[in-house]
Amino acid sequence: MTLPVPLRKSRAMPRRRWRFSPEVLAYGPRLVQVVVTRRCNLSCGYCNEFDKTSEPVPTEVLKARVDKIASLGALFFEYTGGETLLHPDILELVRYASSYGFPERWIITNGYLLSPDIVRGLNDAGLTHLQISIDGVTPNETTVKVLKPLRKKLEHLQKHARFTVQVNAVLGAGNDEEVLEVMRFARDAGFRPRASVIHDGNGAMCLDDRGKEIMAKVGEIVGKRWTESGDYRARLMATGEADFKCRAGSRYLYVDEFGNVHWCSQQRGVFTKPLLDYTFDDLREQFDTRKDCAPTCTVGCVRTASRFDEWRPQRRTFVHVPMESLVRDRSTSME
Repeated sequence: MTLPVPLRKSRAMPRRRWRFSPEVLAYGPRLVQVVVTRRCNLSCGYCNEFDKTSEPVPTEVLKARVDKIASLGALFFEYTGGETLLHPDILELVRYASSYGFPERWIITNGYLLSPDIVRGLNDAGLTHLQISIDGVTPNETTVKVLKPLRKKLEHLQKHARFTVQVNAVLGAGNDEEVLEVMRFARDAGFRPRASVIHDGNGAMCLDDRGKEIMAKVGEIVGKRWTESGDYRARLMATGEADFKCRAGSRYLYVDEFGNVHWCSQQRGVFTKPLLDYTFDDLREQFDTRKDCAPTCTVGCVRTASRFDEWRPQRRTFVHVPMESLVRDRSTSME
């Protein structure tokens, strides 16, 4: 496998200066999520973002992707998976992202691999935010990401973490009544409570009437953050749609394990281009592209990243190119 040539050594501009260039301000990414491995140690029934066989993406390949993301002027940066803590060099990778001065550096984890040493290591590496998913109190057929087996891991975070801990629960994962208890626990423990809505394979809401009732109660616990992005959850509950001008591919980038940019984790393969070939022309084009999936989307991070540009028009209609006609970037092949 031929590794990409890292871009960071040739960087001549100060670390923050390029984030305020006209092109970055107009079209640059606000949030970039990068998959470090597709492998996960769990098998949650609602998740379509993992497998049991993938090897971690080589560390130097990931660093080259961080270099490229920084050159595009990204604001917030996040490592995701699979399970991020399965990557053997995750601490080194967090430290590398921190060296670029992204104002927020995140990882998403199911928490099962957390230990005091890992939490301290994440502190030292410069992590600013960690999201841990907890879907209820007791395990069920859909999920084991629940309070009962994770309490000790949460204690490690309470005692040692110097970064913000966001506890996310998924409504519709089979433990909806228990989600309220998780949200109260997170709030009382000093964590940031957050809830997502279970979705189908296209990112559309998949929640029954009882789940919608519980979602309203969750909103009371979460507070002001629950009404983010134009209170889209309430609009989805009321009418089934909450249209917005999705800026995925521009304000938000999802980079898979092969180094390809997609609109988001739920629309993999609709739009695809190798990250290392990405330019400001691509950012402008995707900024201006209307996404047919936008009205029913439940992917909150995409909506949040797109929110500030709702006043700007979208003039381009996307023409789908079948996946079999795309050639995968040779430099990011995992074979």
